[in-house]
Order: sequence, then structure tokens, then C-alpha cells
Amino acid sequence: MDRLADLGAWMRVAIVGGGWAGLAAAVELADAGNRVTVIEAAKQLGGRARSVDLRGLRLDNGQHILIGAYGETLRLMKKVGVDPERLLKRLPLEVRFPGCQPAPFRLRLPRLPAPLHLAAGLVTARGASLSEKISAARFMRCLQATGYRIGDDCTVTALLDRHRQKGKLRRYLWEPLCLAALNTAPERASARIFVNTLRDSLGGERAATDLLLPATDLEQLFAVAAAEFIRARGGELRLCTRVGSIDDELSVVGERFDCVVLAVGPVPAAALLAQRPETSAIAKVLADYRFEPIGTVYCAYPPQVRLPFPMLGLAAQDDGQIGQWVFDRGTLCGTPGLMAFVLSGHGQWEALDNQALASALDRELAATLSSRLPAMLWQQVIRERRATFSCRPGLRRPNARTARAGLWLAGDYVCADYPATLEAAVRSGVAAARGIALGGSE
Repeated sequence: MDRLADLGAWMRVAIVGGGWAGLAAAVELADAGNRVTVIEAAKQLGGRARSVDLRGLRLDNGQHILIGAYGETLRLMKKVGVDPERLLKRLPLEVRFPGCQPAPFRLRLPRLPAPLHLAAGLVTARGASLSEKISAARFMRCLQATGYRIGDDCTVTALLDRHRQKGKLRRYLWEPLCLAALNTAPERASARIFVNTLRDSLGGERAATDLLLPATDLEQLFAVAAAEFIRARGGELRLCTRVGSIDDELSVVGERFDCVVLAVGPVPAAALLAQRPETSAIAKVLADYRFEPIGTVYCAYPPQVRLPFPMLGLAAQDDGQIGQWVFDRGTLCGTPGLMAFVLSGHGQWEALDNQALASALDRELAATLSSRLPAMLWQQVIRERRATFSCRPGLRRPNARTARAGLWLAGDYVCADYPATLEAAVRSGVAAARGIALGGSE
């Protein structure tokens, strides 16, 4: 449904946290006629997907990728007045590792009806053997035949071993997809969550696999329009306001609300939930979470430097290589010569200082493109040390509704079927809003 159930009388709802989960909840609740107050500790909205000012440019704290399967994210963008087709560059899924040896790897899904698009993409993939392609097709058919259920959870590495996934398709398709989607290395990542992402992307409709690459900064994709939408419906946004407790009778920063949606990360959520006996069990679950970093390295070159495709994989030639993906911000966002390197999960890159990290990625890009690059004009490194929860097998995920009447949770860690993605965050916010619509503060 596109609109929440009619509540009869509006409620005052506090949304603690102005990231994508909190904003999604606020948009849905405000649209249903409720009086919403978004309370955010930072000086801007967006949470872990926000814009930053660097060297006179409006960039992002990290290069994010959306895909066509992000149905709730796209729906809410349209609801608040954002045109995804204008602000997102839609491309058929294409995975390129031009520097891999002995031949470049490339897989592109053509615009054919599902599942022909996947079959054709695997058959025509370059750099992989025929036996690998047949094995990959069998892997997907097996998952489809079981309804994408794998039984007991295990690591992605164990799942790929079980289905005899080897060679180039494992190295340049399955493992990079795992790391990009779950931000957790395959040897530690949950196979169940990985299979869920395959179900809704490669196993879904053709458009579900499309890459949706932001052609503007993250703020413009959702946060700015969401804030205007909320204000236009009588809501309020309070920035630079930290919540230290949720008092008796759901009082937040000295005001009483009918419901509260706690839409902050696992660490601050655990601290707030631990203050009450009804929610202490959830706090203990969240306190055991481990986290994965993401590094984004912006390297500016002269404007003539371009990539052959907006997103390229950096193929490892030896064990010392650290690069994963690089994005051409010139092609995407109109800043010629600016490259964004993305480093997901724990790895060797964490031990390098910023200058050494940028220099290493510069060398790896030159090797990938088989060309000599001009000297960098500048570089900037952004490290999010607790960017996402570590998506491991058997990880316990809390429900949106808590044992405390009127208190709800939202955040990517609440969306049990998905890893820590923008879609998971948005879905969790929508789930909390709809839960309030159905159950209110009871």
C-alpha cells in the first residue's frame, strides 16, 4: 500500500535519528496526518549516507550504489518529489575487471526478459570458462528451485564451495557482489543474507538488476526533499539535538510523545535501550554486534582522465593489491577527472596512512587501465570505521516493535532479510511507521 491506514486521530511521534531509516518513517507518518518531530544529533540529515563539502565540491561521505530492486527506496523518493530517472544513472548490470589476467573479465546483462537476461549474460561473459558459466547457471537454478532457502546459515565461502563455484566467476562475480552488498568478506559473511540479495536482484525481474548510480550528491537523492515533505505536513526537524534518554511516558528532550521511533545505529540504540528493563534484552543483542569499515578515497586528476565505464573493478594481480572498485564521478556527477575508490570491509587498506593509500590506488588504477596517469591534483580519504554491522551467519536481528509500549526501532539492522543497505534502512522505517498505524502506542 502506498498510504498508511487512517488512524482516525493524529498522533505526536518522535523520530530519534535523521538518517534514511528515520526519514522514511517520518515521511510515511507525516503523510498519514501525524505530527512528526525528527530529532538528529548531527548538524545535517542523512546519517551514514550524507553529503560533505570537500575542496569546494559537494561530495558524499561514501560512494553508494543502488539497484533496481530497491523498490521501497524508489517509491519514497518519488513520494517526496524526487525523480529517480533524473538523479540516478540507470545502467544494465555490468561487472568489468579490465586488468585481470590472462584476459579481462566482463559480464553484462542484456535488456532481455528475466531469466533470459541472466542466462545470456553468463553465456557471453568474457574471461570465464564454459564450465564456470555452466556451474554458475546451475548454482542459480538450484537456489531458485529451493525458493532461495539454504537451511542452516553458513558463510558465503562455504556456500560457494558447496556449489562448486570456482575460477573467474567466483573471483570476479560472486565474491565481489558479496563484499559490495554485505560489506563483509565472503569467509565471514552470512550466506542466507547473500542469497536473499541474489533472490531480489539476479533472481528477480530484469529491471531489478539495473545499476542505479547517483548522478548527484546523496542529500539531493532523498534527505532534502524528505525534510521539505515533512515540514509541509506540519512536521518539525531538530538538528544538533542529542537524545540521552527516553523517559517515562515516552518523553524525549522534555516533551511527551504518543510514540517514539528509535532510528539510530546499533551502538547508540543499545545505550538507550539498556536504560529500561523492557528493552534490556534487545540492548544486549545489539551490544554484541561487530562492525565493518568503508573507505572512500577521492582522487582528482586532470579533466581528460576518464574511465571506459562509470564503475570498474580493480583486479588483484598479486596479494598486495588493495583496490576493489573505482567510480568515475566525471561521468556520473559532472566533475571531470574525479575518481572515487571504494574499499569495503576489513582489509590491508586500513593499515595505510591516507597518502600511502591514495598512492597505492593510483598505481592500481594505472595498471588496470594499462596506461600512465597524469599526476594527481589532490586526494581526500574518508574512513567510516563503523560503517555497517558485520553481516555474519546467525546474526540476531531485533524486531521493529519493542516490548515497551509505543517504542519502535528502525535501522538497517532491523530489516532481517537484508544486509546494511539503503533499501534495508528505508524498509525498516516504513515497517515501523506501518506498525504504528496498525498498533499505535498500545
